[in-house]
Amino acid sequence: MAKEFWIGDVQAGDHDGVEVELMGWIKRTRGSNKIRFIVLRDSTGTIQCVVKKDAVGEEAFEEIKNSLIEASVILKGIVNVDERAPGGHELVVSSAEVVGAVRPETPFPITQSAMQAADGGETEFLLDNRHLYLRTSRMTTMLKIRSSVFGAIHSYFRDLKFTEYHAPNFVAGAVEGGSTLFEVPYFGKKVYLTQSWQLYAEAAMPALERLYTIAPSFRAEKSRTRRHLTEFWHAEMEVAWAGNSDIMEHGEALVRNIAKTVLEEREDDLKSIDRDLDLIARYADSPYPRIRYDEAVETLQGLGVDIEWGQDLDYSKEKILTQDFDVPHFLTHYPKIAKPFYHRVDPEDDKYVLCHDLLAPEGYGEIVGGGERTWSEQEILARIDEEGVPREPYQFYIDTRTYGGVPHGGFGLGVDRVVSWLSGADHIREVIPFPRDSRRVTP
Repeated sequence: MAKEFWIGDVQAGDHDGVEVELMGWIKRTRGSNKIRFIVLRDSTGTIQCVVKKDAVGEEAFEEIKNSLIEASVILKGIVNVDERAPGGHELVVSSAEVVGAVRPETPFPITQSAMQAADGGETEFLLDNRHLYLRTSRMTTMLKIRSSVFGAIHSYFRDLKFTEYHAPNFVAGAVEGGSTLFEVPYFGKKVYLTQSWQLYAEAAMPALERLYTIAPSFRAEKSRTRRHLTEFWHAEMEVAWAGNSDIMEHGEALVRNIAKTVLEEREDDLKSIDRDLDLIARYADSPYPRIRYDEAVETLQGLGVDIEWGQDLDYSKEKILTQDFDVPHFLTHYPKIAKPFYHRVDPEDDKYVLCHDLLAPEGYGEIVGGGERTWSEQEILARIDEEGVPREPYQFYIDTRTYGGVPHGGFGLGVDRVVSWLSGADHIREVIPFPRDSRRVTP
């Protein structure tokens, strides 16, 4: 029963004139009582299959004729070159078997009209039926692009001999802020779902020096923008003996590698969703400029945006700031009052910290956040006390400074946001199989 032939290979011309057995699902079907034209799909593509009653027999033909969209079938026949057929090939079927029928009383609910109603986005109906919507060509394309992004991240770090390292999902303290913590009952104790791998990565930094992960993170944000999820995938890295500028170089190289890989591996998929390939090439090849926070605030104020020095930049401000960007830009040196204790204070001006965000163009905003860590014991204790954070939950973190602290830094990259940006998706929900936000936890 193991599958031997794939539609993508057949359409590539690898089996012209050869008898093959194709296993897949019915995407479309039409015809008469003597001949059926079936568009068969599998994970690699689609092909038109011609099923004639006198070739497959009356019983098999009746089963095929009565099969609805998304019925699974096995069709055996000869691959024929036909320029009129979608993809340039068709299968002239000699035998047909219905494996998983779709009953007339429960037809496949994701219809063309439902897709047109969504108009390239997503309706509540499609979200409610996400387990079935995954089968559509657009969603399949997004998942393939997503896979290439994950692969590019792994290859970048592994080529540089980084070690993949994993941290716990149950944690005792916050990384980004208590207001976005998911509290979880834990055998009579109060713990939280992790917002980031970072603090536990820093504990392993003196052992591994170069480490990374791709893992889920959780933030209880009620934001309903097109770029927020409560459960998202985080690619994070940590490097010993490194400063803020070194970390930015890694961030730029990683994002450019992702864009390059997606362009190389998913060109046809990008074309199928009308993505501008020249844009992706620009993101892969061009250097990423760096601007300071103060310059960004001045720019926004010059555009009439209501912002005061010291405020963090939310999505609405990032969107305005990036509207004229043609490539991602780094935003560096945020005010100390706007960032958590683990960002190292700039030794040249203690109003600022040595950090950065990477902002993507086309209105997608922040995709990377990182910087140099507060790495000495004296400085970390001062920063924790300054912010009024209790020391106890972070004692393990303090210990990493007590015993041989060194300059180090890292960043976190929102993988879903990067996939959304590179694919040109209207909403981040489009690029993750089962999105979780403040309103949805099913299916």
